[in-house]
Amino acid sequence: MTDPDDRQHGKDAQFAFDGEIAFRIAARRNRLLGRWAAERMQLTQEETDAYAREIIHAEFEEGGDEAVIRKLLGDLTGAGVETDEAALRTALDEQNIVARRQLMSEN
Repeated sequence: MTDPDDRQHGKDAQFAFDGEIAFRIAARRNRLLGRWAAERMQLTQEETDAYAREIIHAEFEEGGDEAVIRKLLGDLTGAGVETDEAALRTALDEQNIVARRQLMSEN
């Protein structure tokens, strides 16, 4: 029979692992989303790399997906790119799938 402490330790380890995976997927998704937006704003490669990092930081500094959507909407609109919140949420969902697939194929 399994010791209850061992089971709890296993649950704690799984919880930590799941959190790490979610963090990695979100960071990769945001980098991909930043590149997606940078392409629409016609940024240079150097600007694209910097912008992708800004999108990654937006989620962790300002609070989740909503912060990312606000930043993207403001930046794209400011650059004269026609978009709306629904299109950005669709792009966010699509890039989340790509990020998850990429991470799973690496492991």
